[in-house]
Amino acid sequence: MKTPILAALALATATLLPMQANAQDDWFVRVGPVTVNPKSGNGTVTIGGSAAAVDIDSNTQLGLAFGRYLSPNLAVEVLAATPFHHTVSLNGAETVDFKHLPPTVSLQYYFLPDAAFNPFVGAGLNYTWTYSESVDAIGIGNSWGLAAQVGAVIKLGEKMDLVLDARWADIDADVQLSGAEIGTANVDPLVYGLTLGFRF
Repeated sequence: MKTPILAALALATATLLPMQANAQDDWFVRVGPVTVNPKSGNGTVTIGGSAAAVDIDSNTQLGLAFGRYLSPNLAVEVLAATPFHHTVSLNGAETVDFKHLPPTVSLQYYFLPDAAFNPFVGAGLNYTWTYSESVDAIGIGNSWGLAAQVGAVIKLGEKMDLVLDARWADIDADVQLSGAEIGTANVDPLVYGLTLGFRF
């Protein structure tokens, strides 16, 4: 499990550090509540020959994003957060809880870098690491997937911003029961953030 996380962090570090930025404030940090809202209907699993509908609830945690402007219009951002906690229901009955971390690396384009309201879009790669399943016999796999983002930066001051954004991530996790694969959870969440940003 650790190898993909280290690979994602190495990729982010290699992308962020060597490039020469042109913006006055090269680096930024953004912190605030982030909600992971899985799509309705998260696939099916087969238990004892019968299919069961999978549903995963939403959860809000403290998000932390850091990044670097490569130019006034381009930036690279890494999204992290405190662990998200979700409950999985099968055919409407709560069955298993689990936690996950969803580090996401995105390349962003900012349309109006000199304006007080600066919309942006982003695209990148998500890695979702799941762990701490509450039922020992049930295992939920990790996932690599593409991610997309849209948002806006509202300048509050010389070095401070309010950032609103929404992301979509392609998350498909294999589900196992006692080591045997029983289906796939198609999570594909929308991720909403309202963060306070600091430029330096």
